[in-house]
Amino acid sequence: MKLSVLDQAPITKGHTAQDALNYAVELAVVAEELGYERIWMAEHHNTNGFASSAPEITCSYIAAKTEKIRIGTGGTMVMHYSPYKMAEVFKSLSALAPGRIDFGAGRAPGGDHFAMYALAEGRQPEVNHLYEKINHTLQFIKEEAPLIPYYNKVIASPQHIVLPQSWLLGSSGNSAIQAGKMGMGYSYAQFFNGYMNRQVFDAYRENFVPSTFMEKPEIMISYFVTVAETKEEAEYEAKPADIARLLFMRGQVDLLRMTPEEAKDYPLSEMDRMWIEDTRYQHLVGTPTEVADFLRQEQQTYGFDEAMICSIPHSQETRLNVYRLLAKEMLH
Repeated sequence: MKLSVLDQAPITKGHTAQDALNYAVELAVVAEELGYERIWMAEHHNTNGFASSAPEITCSYIAAKTEKIRIGTGGTMVMHYSPYKMAEVFKSLSALAPGRIDFGAGRAPGGDHFAMYALAEGRQPEVNHLYEKINHTLQFIKEEAPLIPYYNKVIASPQHIVLPQSWLLGSSGNSAIQAGKMGMGYSYAQFFNGYMNRQVFDAYRENFVPSTFMEKPEIMISYFVTVAETKEEAEYEAKPADIARLLFMRGQVDLLRMTPEEAKDYPLSEMDRMWIEDTRYQHLVGTPTEVADFLRQEQQTYGFDEAMICSIPHSQETRLNVYRLLAKEMLH
């Protein structure tokens, strides 16, 4: 199984946004050394909790600091941008790092409604024709101008470059068939709701049409993971993320993640503890062997090709160790 990295550039308590972006670069370098397939940067707006607001910029910097790991966006939130501009951004990235760039397209806003309207300059955000926007972007990337009057007189520069891989992100299964028809890879976020359905992935494969971006269907599943040498240590490091999920569910979306020491003494009601336990399928916690065994079983059940790991312990060293331990268990 191929392993990859999803990074949201999290800002944990006691660290700055600049730290978070520097840590993203460090993580990419370490992931490359460990044999991870790719690293994707997420897109988040109007939040103090994540520093990844312009993933394509971070990707370009990471590309200059690495040599072989694939780099992309998980995802570019297409409602906010012109297909023409997105195509030129990813063609430029691919010209600078040929054979290493992924255009990961997402249909979510990546922020609240205030961010949506700010990005749309006060206009009604584009939410109804997102598959069409993605298709127009793909056409521009492969140098086929969409048949629309204001598009058919322009070219997306730079021309004649190695095409990036193109992926469609999903979290409910509704986008699987569309991804197949457009000849894109399908990246499914298991950690959003924990829901998995083999029929969704089968529908993607059945509807897949080979394209210049993807010769055969490729499915990648994103998991939220905390591992450590022992189960007890993993639970200790995972508790801040569990509390963050709980607070997010309550609408407290902009709090910095606390330290494990603070989380250890955080007052949780019995109902809080039950909620965390009942939703633990969205957060894989354990030893490397336990998590690796679970991922291999998931692969057998659902037939995906690649697991993308998102991990947000409080400290950078602990986070790097999560990826080291998983690589040791699954890649070597």
